Amino acid sequence: MAALRPEPEWTRFLARFRAGEACAGQDWHALFGQLQATTDGLMVVGQLGQSLDGRIATVTGHSKYINGEDGLIHLHRLRALVDAVVVGAGTVVADNPKFTVRLVNGPNPARVVIDPSGRVSANAGLYQDDGADRIVLTSKTNQQTYPVGVEVVHVERDSRGRVAPEAILKALHDRGLRRVLIEGGADTVTKFMLAGCLDRVHVILAPMVIGAGRPSFDLPPIQSLNDAIRMPMTMHRIGREVVLDCDLSSRRLASRI
Repeated sequence: MAALRPEPEWTRFLARFRAGEACAGQDWHALFGQLQATTDGLMVVGQLGQSLDGRIATVTGHSKYINGEDGLIHLHRLRALVDAVVVGAGTVVADNPKFTVRLVNGPNPARVVIDPSGRVSANAGLYQDDGADRIVLTSKTNQQTYPVGVEVVHVERDSRGRVAPEAILKALHDRGLRRVLIEGGADTVTKFMLAGCLDRVHVILAPMVIGAGRPSFDLPPIQSLNDAIRMPMTMHRIGREVVLDCDLSSRRLASRI
């Protein structure tokens, strides 16, 4: 992986974006400018890196790395632009990610883990103290002890033992975290999509075909294409890969925050 390099245009755009200043006409605006607006005080964007045939991992769960350097740099830019990165427990158990910004200039976002039953080890990399806020969303029955500085937030579960996306966004909004990246896995991104809690999704296409494997979205089957989720989309070329910026704002439900 290439070392961090000076990018004055990116640094200027990042500063204006995070300050809420107008960015139209600047470098990076076409790719990231839509993330500056908010709905009900929130901007929620999902992210998935996939193969050309819509797979995010092989049948064994191996996924490092579907996207190459260009896709990973795009992901790190997304992290630098948001206040918090949200991930499900399954992704942490499988990959032990750290969710830092290390390939571009920018601040590390707060790291938020959805872990109602305490599946994630307290020694997981994303719980380590690097100055970023660390939050675990869990149930009152979880008795796990976490490292000093990790905020434990108790949230209610539904009849299936899951935490509603709206409850997650409310907990983050209450802590001043307004721009949120739902980074994975497929189950978590899908839950937010079906709940009407996503403004946009960035799908990063890698030039590979995997064949059998885990799909990007874990949606219930439909009988007719009339029931398919359709959305406006803009395509951006980033090096050897492609970003599909999918607009879900028309499906976004008003949050009761």
